[in-house]
Amino acid sequence: MQLRYSFRLYPSTGQRTALAKAFGCARVVYNDALRARETARSEGMPFPKTGDLSRLLITEAKNTPERAWLGEVSAVILQQSLRDLDAAYRNFFDGLKGKRPRMGAPRYKSKRDTRQAVRFTTNARWSITPGQKLRLPKIGDLKVKWSRTLPSTPSTVTVVKDAAGRYFASFVVETDASEVLPETTPELGIGLGLRHFAALSDGTKVDSPRFLRRAEKRLKKAQRALSRKEKGSNNRSKARVKVARAHARVADARHGFHHQLSTKLIRENQAVAVEDLCVKGLARTRLAKSVHDAGWSAFVDMLEYKAARYGRSFIRIGRFEPTSQVCSGCGVKNGPKPLSVRVWTCGACGAVLDRDINAAVNVAKAAGLAVTACGAQVRPGLVPAPRSEAGTHPKRPTRLVCEQAGIPGL
Repeated sequence: MQLRYSFRLYPSTGQRTALAKAFGCARVVYNDALRARETARSEGMPFPKTGDLSRLLITEAKNTPERAWLGEVSAVILQQSLRDLDAAYRNFFDGLKGKRPRMGAPRYKSKRDTRQAVRFTTNARWSITPGQKLRLPKIGDLKVKWSRTLPSTPSTVTVVKDAAGRYFASFVVETDASEVLPETTPELGIGLGLRHFAALSDGTKVDSPRFLRRAEKRLKKAQRALSRKEKGSNNRSKARVKVARAHARVADARHGFHHQLSTKLIRENQAVAVEDLCVKGLARTRLAKSVHDAGWSAFVDMLEYKAARYGRSFIRIGRFEPTSQVCSGCGVKNGPKPLSVRVWTCGACGAVLDRDINAAVNVAKAAGLAVTACGAQVRPGLVPAPRSEAGTHPKRPTRLVCEQAGIPGL
């Protein structure tokens, strides 16, 4: 499988200028190709092919005064920009055909976009120097903060600049089956929520860190300072970067939490099952901020690819499975319950069930995992005694009972 590794870059002042030039050239070629295809569509002309666009917008454009500066950057990143446009059109048409979730048509890029990126393939002859620097054509040797070792030789590298002004090198590498973990016994069902980020079928609950909620005060202060700056001024640009950095700290903390928890669950369990939640629907409710703060989709995606990487089983059950309505002990469906009900009593067996852990156990059962329901029960319920054993109450017997039993009258 293919994996992506990202490392922080620290370019010099001259290298930042070269990267900005590369971002701009790739953006111009992308917009020119999009404009050419949209013009052909509006005029009823055939759809321009990538080869024709490459010859017209790159090779011939370099010889014109208006686009002569395209020759100052590597031609590979310009070719990759055209391939990105092809991928955008392909995803758009596949969405219309129902082959993937629907997405919008390709749009023009702007130099004010929060994310700028260029991609170098093997043809660009980029390399990692003996001094552990990233050598890119027409940019130079960039300092890299290596946090881990690449498992194999990367095929491509993408240089990304985010909204906070940070630079990253993203490598794509191929991995083999050497990372498959030895088999283990536990199998786990996971229920995702807001009060607790995850409830596990073994009775464990993982608290929700709520990174965005905890950082709201700092974010409000930075955003308030940004709103008071004059538009177009240097102070406003500095304030915008401060807001972006504050949001980046929140996103990085959430990303790290997801990675640590997903790796722990995959390493300790042979099979993992989760429920396919409708995150887009929940994001349109009053719980939208808390739903986005939890980041369920990113966490589930991490579980899925790490299970494939380490030889574990990952199962996703349907979102219409009544996991919170069924008693995990006896299997009787007790009907829907409002979110305020966190503990409920089964009307059939009398078990007192924790809503989140009971749902996690039902997720595991729906996935066909060998999980017991011991973690779902908070305490045993009161079972009514049979009528033959109901004479232990210390009240005096009634006159009718005494006459029937032959006891002298009261």
